[in-house]
Amino acid sequence: MSRYRGPRLRVVRRLGDLPGLTRKSPRKAYPPGQHGQSRRKRSEYAIRLEEKQKLRFNYGVTEKQLVRYVRKARRVAGSTGQTLLELLEMRLDNTIFRMGMAGTIPGARQLVNHGHIIVNDRVVNIASYQCRPGDVVKVRDRDRSRKLVETNMEYPGLANLPSHLEFDKNTFSGKVNGVIDREWVALQVNELLVVEYYSRMA
Repeated sequence: MSRYRGPRLRVVRRLGDLPGLTRKSPRKAYPPGQHGQSRRKRSEYAIRLEEKQKLRFNYGVTEKQLVRYVRKARRVAGSTGQTLLELLEMRLDNTIFRMGMAGTIPGARQLVNHGHIIVNDRVVNIASYQCRPGDVVKVRDRDRSRKLVETNMEYPGLANLPSHLEFDKNTFSGKVNGVIDREWVALQVNELLVVEYYSRMA
């Protein structure tokens, strides 16, 4: 299945607040569709699926990519769920979003894909690039790139900069100082249910 390009507020109504997907908030508090307002008891599978979908839509990854991240997280010692969140949070598009250079993760992905971002003095146009501690991320020294980021910074997606990042608004450059702590993950998700979902699917 390819990346979702449909109405974002419909997804937010279904899954709850997704800070990386959109800054808008829905006018209706119940899920979309004919049976949105009817209260039905959800199965355990439905609950795990919903948590998995939150990750997919918030970080803008395909099902295939998410499966790959889960397998990679399983190979690392420690909590699989926490490692999975770290892998998703340390993606370049999410790092740019958390630094405030873009209002949403799709907006940050567009900045990367169009060659506006430099990592360690090299133009990187791959949104899934894994940032590592010590990486210096900055905006390309071009008027067009700077104007785009300046406009984005007027309406940042999230107000607080996580403790593992630093960003200088004057020079449009930031640095990754470490790996994100669980408490700084903005998305309200139960990562253990996501791991359970994939372990039962295997």
